Amino acid sequence: MYEPIRTQSVHTVTGTPSDFPHRSREEELDIQLAGHLAALLAVTDEIRALVPSADLDTAATRLTEQVARLRGGMAPVRASTAPEPRAAALHQRAHALAGRALVVAASRADTAAAILAAERMDAHALATAPRTLASH
Repeated sequence: MYEPIRTQSVHTVTGTPSDFPHRSREEELDIQLAGHLAALLAVTDEIRALVPSADLDTAATRLTEQVARLRGGMAPVRASTAPEPRAAALHQRAHALAGRALVVAASRADTAAAILAAERMDAHALATAPRTLASH
């Protein structure tokens, strides 16, 4: 009924598929996870500027190590000073970022990053939880 097309379609991309670089799903997830962890590190640094603590210092070090690992040894850029927003809002933002990092880490089966993200979620959830006094 129809005659086959004998010329190349005008919609066909010229050149071969190897003319431009492609990333694997694993590479794309590494990039995404590194971005989430770097954003979490930036918020952690802001909180550290407001409320210094050994736990946040340790978390920042571990986040830096994970970001560098995912970026092939390239350490993340870190801010030297932080603006003065409310600490509770920063903890909420950090909790959300850690949750995003956890989702990506779980999807790529990166246990070290998933554990770190889950620990940070717990820490930031505790920091924003209302303090209650034990009843007698």
